[in-house]
Amino acid sequence: MAVIVHQVARPQGWPVAEQFAYLDVPTPAPGPGQALVENLYLSVDPYMRERMDVDELGVPLEGRSIGQVVHSRDLLLSVGDLVLHRHGWRSHALVTHQEVRVLPVVPGLSLTTYLSVLGGTGLSAYVGLTRVAQLRTGETVFVSAAGGGVGSAAGQIARLLGAKRVIGSTGSAAKAEYLTSELGFDAAIDYTAGDLPGRLAAEAPDGIDVYLDNVGGGHLEAAIGALRPRGRIAWCGAVGQYNSVMPPAAPRNLFDIVEKQIRLEGFLVRDYKYLQTELEGFLVPYLQAGRVLAPETIVEGLPNMVDAFLSMLGGGNTGKMIVKV
Repeated sequence: MAVIVHQVARPQGWPVAEQFAYLDVPTPAPGPGQALVENLYLSVDPYMRERMDVDELGVPLEGRSIGQVVHSRDLLLSVGDLVLHRHGWRSHALVTHQEVRVLPVVPGLSLTTYLSVLGGTGLSAYVGLTRVAQLRTGETVFVSAAGGGVGSAAGQIARLLGAKRVIGSTGSAAKAEYLTSELGFDAAIDYTAGDLPGRLAAEAPDGIDVYLDNVGGGHLEAAIGALRPRGRIAWCGAVGQYNSVMPPAAPRNLFDIVEKQIRLEGFLVRDYKYLQTELEGFLVPYLQAGRVLAPETIVEGLPNMVDAFLSMLGGGNTGKMIVKV
């Protein structure tokens, strides 16, 4: 038997466990040109909350997954292949070779790295800094949700790209300590302590050049206030407002974008898949040398998929949230 996790109702504000259902179903059999994959690891990401508002009910949510081929009728997929695909929230999936990537086995790297710093998470950070914000050597960078998957990758990548100072914002004192002691951030702000604009100004008295935004709301407002003239904002996500019932208010200092000639650009990582090889060429040597870490919070068991998702939305993860099926 296989297990699938369906979304069965739309959330109003914060999602709850009752909006999902676990179902036992017969393990699917591959047809011609298909392979059956047994999922090993499932990615848990903030964007999934947005999908809950628009995706079809009664089916699993989409999500990045790593699995192993256990039965194949696709000539280009062999039993035992480890593959990356997007059929998440389930124990087994039918795939074709066109929709998977057969993963290499790289010495010194965990398989889960292809869901974290070498996956869409790390690629989001890399794209935001290199292509959107066009970070230059000697600049000061501010990263929100820095204790999460994208943020923890972004801080480390910014350092490798030559940033002079890297500042992160996160949701607890323990995470702030982790960012500075383990991940190389120069400073970390626990935003739950209040006065984010004032504390950011104290950590960057000369201002910031680049802001990688994963939160929106008050963080975006604080960053606009701290940005130097011609600063850049790479807007990756807005986890701070995904669960809002009412539309969020615009930052009160939004017009400062004009006054300071700031460039704000949103981006979708799916448009930058062609940079995957470049990302791996850049990061793999640092990962193997231990100069870049891949922080992960791994939850055991598909029956805990919903709990992991809800915990991630509430900031319960350090680094990338992953479910080990």
